[in-house]
Amino acid sequence: GCAVVRDGSLRSEGTPMSEPVLKIEKRGPVDWVTLNRPDALNSLNPELVDALNHYFESLERDYDTRIVVLRGAGKNFCAGLDIKASAKRNSAGGYGADTQASLDGQRRIANIVMKMRRCPQPIVCCIQGAAAGGGFALALASDIRIASTNARMNCAFIKLGVGGCDIGSSYFLPRLVGVSVASELILTGRFIQAPRALAVGLVSEVVEEADLEKAAQSYVDDLLLTAPLALRLSKECLNMSVDAGSIEQVIAMEDRNQILCVKSEDFREGLTAFLEKRKPNWA
Repeated sequence: GCAVVRDGSLRSEGTPMSEPVLKIEKRGPVDWVTLNRPDALNSLNPELVDALNHYFESLERDYDTRIVVLRGAGKNFCAGLDIKASAKRNSAGGYGADTQASLDGQRRIANIVMKMRRCPQPIVCCIQGAAAGGGFALALASDIRIASTNARMNCAFIKLGVGGCDIGSSYFLPRLVGVSVASELILTGRFIQAPRALAVGLVSEVVEEADLEKAAQSYVDDLLLTAPLALRLSKECLNMSVDAGSIEQVIAMEDRNQILCVKSEDFREGLTAFLEKRKPNWA
């Protein structure tokens, strides 16, 4: 299990108080969430997997948190699965003890990206250094990605003797960059560097590593200018539209969302603020 501590960080039970595996800094309606295992390249050990699941699940009905910024401590975003921790757990009768236990361990990691998509808050991801395997999956499951000039991302799975399609990569990548580039990355495990990631639309911006927080704050500022309900419904609608079977389904969702928003107090405030040429004060 995980414990929420006074500073808003998440750590597994038994983790030293000075070393949360997941740090959560609340800045008003924005959560700045940091993978905090820099000595292990922020790799996903069982404790961090549990903490991420716990955190993103908690957001589904959290109306105070409007935006999430996801980042990694140190020089790398996330190097993927902690192979050493996984091997240790296998030998101790954990994930790899039998088929059911292996599937349970696999699904616990995959659940993170599903909860990231399900949570109504937009997720801005800051990527520096390596985002490999499961770390790449966390970036792909985010809504907006910003990369440092030294960022490098890959589907590392296929290099480990397992399939290249893992933790949602075969779902997200073709939708973000098209089937051709997705096939190259998934089938070869090659790294994609920041300049090319920008060129193919995988990331929105490339900045110096020292400027990542500033760049993320710029997107946060724009997101905070939107009405809370409208922003939540927009993420939901985008998720639905990506998999919609027809334009009729998309229009039905859009029409429903617009009427919900039009009936809100924020819509009246938005119109008034626009006419008065000022920033809106959302209810």
